Amino acid sequence: MRPSRHPALRLTLFALGVIVVIVSPIIGAIPGPGGIFVFAAGLALMLQNSLWARKRFAQAKRRWPRFGHYADMGLRRRSAARRRARARAIDEARN
Repeated sequence: MRPSRHPALRLTLFALGVIVVIVSPIIGAIPGPGGIFVFAAGLALMLQNSLWARKRFAQAKRRWPRFGHYADMGLRRRSAARRRARARAIDEARN
């Protein structure tokens, strides 16, 4: 979340993200993988502009690690890349 953004702009972008996530199943009914990309875009907007959404996302990732892994890959989160690099370094040190 960027503190330099005006609160009204953050709220507007968050609401837009919610709308995009809600619309993604409708887009998903159209042939092709469009719904996945629309959902990811909405999720990214929500996570960038809401601390509440970030906390809920972190809780979901802890509860369902596989979901969190795929979401991190799709959103290309830096924290996920650091976590994977750390896990690789630990595995290499054990072997």
